[in-house]
Amino acid sequence: MQIGGYSFPDDLYYDKNHGWAKVDGNVVTQGVTEFAQKISKEIVYVEVPRAGRTVEQGKTFMSMESGKWVGRIAAMVGGTISEANEELEWDVAPINDDPLGEGWLAKIEASDVGELDNLAKASDAEFKSFIESEIEKYKDILG
Repeated sequence: MQIGGYSFPDDLYYDKNHGWAKVDGNVVTQGVTEFAQKISKEIVYVEVPRAGRTVEQGKTFMSMESGKWVGRIAAMVGGTISEANEELEWDVAPINDDPLGEGWLAKIEASDVGELDNLAKASDAEFKSFIESEIEKYKDILG
């Protein structure tokens, strides 16, 4: 689905921090949205989390930096990090070039996939309204 010219695939879940989550069984792959990458301009550094770490939904588990800010990334589900995209430690280009694909951040083995109910889908009217308001809020950055 397109919202304001940005891609929000229908099969993903989203949070209000501009993160996305893709579910495969009880493993949730997490990343940042195309919109997040655009308002960041260019991600220059990612603190890659370590596999085996326990995370809680809504709690910070890693960070990333652009030239202008440091962003805290919250886990979209609670559980254990089963894999981190360690390539990002050496080369952050995938986040800038392909945030919905090769730029994924971490895979979390969810302790309760029911927590996904706390997230939004692109088709939710409330989510669409939120993104439209964010586009307006960041219009000067987005050009």
